[in-house]
Amino acid sequence: MPDNADFAEEVEKAEIFDLIIEPNRTASAFFKELVRYRELFYFLAWRDILVRYKQTVIGVAWSLIRPLLTMIVFSVVFGRLAKLPSEGVPYPILVFSAMLPWQYFANAMQESSNSLIAESRLISKVYFPRLIVPTSSVIVSAVDFLISLALLGLLMLWYGFAPSVGIVFLPFFFVLATLAALGVGFWLSALNVKYRDFRYIVPFLVQFGLYVSPVGFSSSVVPERWRAIYSLNPMVGVIDGFRWCIQGTGSLYLPGFAVSVAASVFLFWSGVKFFRRTERFFADFI
Repeated sequence: MPDNADFAEEVEKAEIFDLIIEPNRTASAFFKELVRYRELFYFLAWRDILVRYKQTVIGVAWSLIRPLLTMIVFSVVFGRLAKLPSEGVPYPILVFSAMLPWQYFANAMQESSNSLIAESRLISKVYFPRLIVPTSSVIVSAVDFLISLALLGLLMLWYGFAPSVGIVFLPFFFVLATLAALGVGFWLSALNVKYRDFRYIVPFLVQFGLYVSPVGFSSSVVPERWRAIYSLNPMVGVIDGFRWCIQGTGSLYLPGFAVSVAASVFLFWSGVKFFRRTERFFADFI
């Protein structure tokens, strides 16, 4: 056995390496990491879908009841009482075609904003790209969207209303809504880790956004001089796009639509950047 002096000398001569795992903080790496960790993404998404409807009384019907009841209330208030224009389509279809993207956006934003706190045990024990967590949580909302889309088809059959040929562009507006929801979700999920009172702000944002977005009415009622500013709300362009695809009435207000597209892309890009910059501290606060 070497004496203490010899042992200390050997330690000084030894080269000691520390392996430090750091996230790639560039926004361009987002899709590369989704592909690389796709199995983890699938696992988290599938688990969220199973948990969502586990031990529920009416199962997937929950994804239909809320937009259906909201459609009825908005149709009565804005269609019957306020008598706002319906662009030549039945008012329930006008409202429900807007409820589809709004409900998807609101649910996806809420799920992603709370996802990091819900996965706190996993985040504090093993490294993986943290962006996987809020991104995978959006899949549950996408499943709800598809279920509600089937209900819209039944509603259109009831009123004898055929969709326009523009419905082929519906996936584009769905992607646009996803970008907006992820962008806001990235911001809120990162802030929610350090400042837990943000979980109380999210329901207010959803409620407020429902009334300032053209869900119960057509955005054409907004004065022309305010349309571009109003379109800073990214869901304005998404909702108008959904109505244009499904109803085929009128045309998109292109300046406002361009503003909404730019707002959605900016929210997504800035959300990824902010998330990348703050994720190194998540384990400390969780």
